[in-house]
Amino acid sequence: MRFLLTNDDGIDANGLHALVAAVRGLGEPVVVAPVGPQSGVSHAVTTHAAVRVEPRGAGRFAVHGTPADCVRVGLHRVCPDAGLVLSGINHGGNLGADVYYSGTVAAAREAVLHGWAGVALSHYRKRGMEFDWPRAATWAARVLADLLARPPVPGAFYNVGLPHLRPDEPDPEVVFCPLDPHPLPLSYRHEDDGGMHYDGDYHARERTAGADVDVCFGGRIAITLIKLL
Repeated sequence: MRFLLTNDDGIDANGLHALVAAVRGLGEPVVVAPVGPQSGVSHAVTTHAAVRVEPRGAGRFAVHGTPADCVRVGLHRVCPDAGLVLSGINHGGNLGADVYYSGTVAAAREAVLHGWAGVALSHYRKRGMEFDWPRAATWAARVLADLLARPPVPGAFYNVGLPHLRPDEPDPEVVFCPLDPHPLPLSYRHEDDGGMHYDGDYHARERTAGADVDVCFGGRIAITLIKLL
């Protein structure tokens, strides 16, 4: 199987490299990712300007556009025979309400709109801790192997949230769970120039027991099936 890989952190992001490593034992990865960071662009697409594509070596293409642009270009021109579109691994959680803002999640959603299967993966980050990308790649490979063995669900994609564990903690349990319904906290600080800067505490967000935010914050891998159609 060929996999189309993208993200919203840019083609050189460590999380995308980890996803490539996770996929190599499952099939052939083809990377079509933004040339630079596109975090928080949600499902924006480019329709009134040219979308430039730069080859970056075998099976790697950098796109001057959004994550959804990458999926469109990838499926239309670069890798139309992809069996699955994978987006991530995002540098930070995409849980609950995050799925509406995330460019990474939008890429998986765009795939589903065109009839492909999609999986979005993110990695929650605790304050004061660095990512362990090789370990995250191992978890992602295990999750993807399980999802590939399941019957496809038309009109839906999986959103996967990896937890942030200390090196001495055991590998996490995988939990299939619903999306948390709570919004992100509304909090802004006023700047000297009169502007407002969002400063809501992501880690202290409200959460429902057993939903994806609670599961991932609690040290488990959260998998949510999100249906569109």
